[in-house]
Amino acid sequence: MLSTGALRAHLLAAGLAGPVATAREASLRSYRLFAARDPRALIGLDPEGAWGQRELLALMSDRCGVSADPGRTSGHDVIDPERTLAALLAFAERLAAVAQRGAPLLLGTGHPHRLLGFYAALADALSAAGCTVLTPAQGHCVDITTRFGLRTYNLDYVRGVALVREPDAGRPGREPGAHTHSPLPVRTVLAAAAEAGGPLPELVIGDHGWVCGAGQLGFEAIGLADTDDPALFVGEAEGTVSVVVPLDDAVRSHYYGPLTRYVLNRACLSQ
Repeated sequence: MLSTGALRAHLLAAGLAGPVATAREASLRSYRLFAARDPRALIGLDPEGAWGQRELLALMSDRCGVSADPGRTSGHDVIDPERTLAALLAFAERLAAVAQRGAPLLLGTGHPHRLLGFYAALADALSAAGCTVLTPAQGHCVDITTRFGLRTYNLDYVRGVALVREPDAGRPGREPGAHTHSPLPVRTVLAAAAEAGGPLPELVIGDHGWVCGAGQLGFEAIGLADTDDPALFVGEAEGTVSVVVPLDDAVRSHYYGPLTRYVLNRACLSQ
């Protein structure tokens, strides 16, 4: 069993917490966009409060451990590993609760290159515990506005985890899915589930728009977020999102393995 101390050491060694690769400039830019209610930063959330840049910086300092000094405008951001550990425990508690009920759930990621393995392991364990891992809207098209213009993606599932692919992604050598912050995929999936007469998820697990989009629609949602993803933490502060784990969401995929084992063990879902 991975101890809390061992996981803390891993978080720091892997760059998941402590000084992270996310640039301070990128985080501050996201806070500016969110304060301006730019959809690229809201990623499906419709915040109730008036979140200015100073309020966002104070929130992110409280939830992640980033510097609260607005004068610090360059370098790398910092995530407090103690905050990550505390959030992982809360994350595990939510998994344990849905597993005890055998509740239906949905998993989705906008970071399939990095986080697919993490979510797939959760899906496997929750399915083994009696939960129904939902996979509605397989193959449906989703039009997403990107910096390259409007792009059409296809919804797909890998080991029970939803993601979007470019239409030609079936070619050999292509990555397993596209990176996206959009809430449109989760809206499409939830609408398809409702139109089919259910079941609907009692919990949505993921990141980016999968969490904010689901939470805004009234579904319980938990997930992972980096220092440049203020929407999830605002959602948590306002009660739209249940749990957010602060960590670098773009390190090598195998670095998330110890987190998977830790969470499943704490949730009594180890296989």
